[in-house]
Amino acid sequence: MPKFRSTYASSTSGSIASRRLLTTALVIALQVFAAIYFVGDSFADVTQNTGQGSKAEPVLESIVALALVAGIVLGFREFLASLEQSRRQERALAIARGELADLITQRFEEWGLTTGEREVALFALKGCDVAEIARLRGAAPGTIRAQLSQVYAKAGVGSQAMLVSLFFEDLLGTGITPNQASIVSQFR
Repeated sequence: MPKFRSTYASSTSGSIASRRLLTTALVIALQVFAAIYFVGDSFADVTQNTGQGSKAEPVLESIVALALVAGIVLGFREFLASLEQSRRQERALAIARGELADLITQRFEEWGLTTGEREVALFALKGCDVAEIARLRGAAPGTIRAQLSQVYAKAGVGSQAMLVSLFFEDLLGTGITPNQASIVSQFR
């Protein structure tokens, strides 16, 4: 049985993250350029000030330049921390995706689902209704309903929502049994 992994979501989030990273790097580079200019200009004003004009202007420019440099340093540190947090979250998400795929495979095997039932169950887990599953599989809606009934019976649940909840319960570690799920569904 193949693993059920989605590469679209990870490639899409990866390209968005790459664009954000590039944009942030360009802004930091522009800030560094501006800081070099202001520091150089301030230094030139202080060293070339021969008593002409106000002495406050070079001092003010120096303060602004130092503030810009401090902002760059602090912003860069925050950027690196944000980047590391993003990497940790991506790793955690990849682990969760892998665990869900492994859990789906394991449960389908435990329940003894046929190939057709596995496909239908996977579409149901993804939130597709009977008509969508029938269209995607090129099958009659009645066939899909029959296969879903078999999946629900083998899983010990009575609905698509209960089927989905089994997997969430396993991932979250609360371990609700199919019997408990059917009791809960009576109150909905």
